[in-house]
Amino acid sequence: MDEQPEAVQEPPLGETRAAGALDRRAELSEFLRTRRARLKPEDVGLPTFGRHRRVPGLRREELAQLAGVSVAYYTRLEQGNGRNVSAEVLDAIARALQLSDAEHAHLTHLAKPKAHKKKRSARPQQVRGALRQLIDTLDGIPAYVTGRRSDILVWNRMAAAVFGDWSELPAQERNWARMVFLRPDYRNLYLDWDQKAADMVSYLRMDAGCHPDDPLLSALVGELSVKSEEFRRLWATHDVKEKSHGLKRMRHPLVGEITLSFETFHLPDDHEQNLITYHAEPGSPSADALRLLASWGTDATRAPMVRP
Repeated sequence: MDEQPEAVQEPPLGETRAAGALDRRAELSEFLRTRRARLKPEDVGLPTFGRHRRVPGLRREELAQLAGVSVAYYTRLEQGNGRNVSAEVLDAIARALQLSDAEHAHLTHLAKPKAHKKKRSARPQQVRGALRQLIDTLDGIPAYVTGRRSDILVWNRMAAAVFGDWSELPAQERNWARMVFLRPDYRNLYLDWDQKAADMVSYLRMDAGCHPDDPLLSALVGELSVKSEEFRRLWATHDVKEKSHGLKRMRHPLVGEITLSFETFHLPDDHEQNLITYHAEPGSPSADALRLLASWGTDATRAPMVRP
């Protein structure tokens, strides 16, 4: 198993504003505003009067009409005041804004947050021993477990062969967002890096909606905002999504271009952890490349991620 056997320890908190909780009211306000701005009257069956509109997307009055609420009520909600809003009203607003399931869930988390125990997010993240054994037995299949904030908790030998040997990184740096935005080797690894980057920000936004009081998540967002202009731009879109399945195209330094399908399995006993596996289409060049990496064993993990 290519992982540290002890629990991942959280880094100490700093004293900067970035280490505090995210502003849930501001998040709710900006999320509603950006979702409203992406819709046009014709998208929702409303007439368009005039060629020039002072605001992008729908007006608040138009959105309130579609949702069946007063303009004053919707305005208070978009200003971040979600106190006492009902699930029925949120459902109506979600339909009017044509939100995806993930966006609907995010809106609910922001408007009606669940109570969390204090410092719950600061506990060390641990992976069950049986799950560690399972991913270690997935011979030829890259697999790893992620936790809060897309931290990488455990992984198998094939994951190290494809993505690099994470055991060489300090525990606090084994984080997908950090690697995607701050490491040039991962920009080189992903042929569709722009999509990978957008996905990572969307996952973090979803996490922030569920745990706005997580100081480590706030610190991570603050650090990435300072160090990456691309992260700042994507964070401002307020897009959210849950990781599920899809394709990733990569340029591996040893075997060249490979296309892998990934699947995400949400663990029933810990909703903050996900098992992610990758596989290639049988008989494809990518399948041959995975077998080649498997045959090289630990030698594959020593290859530099960036081509010379």
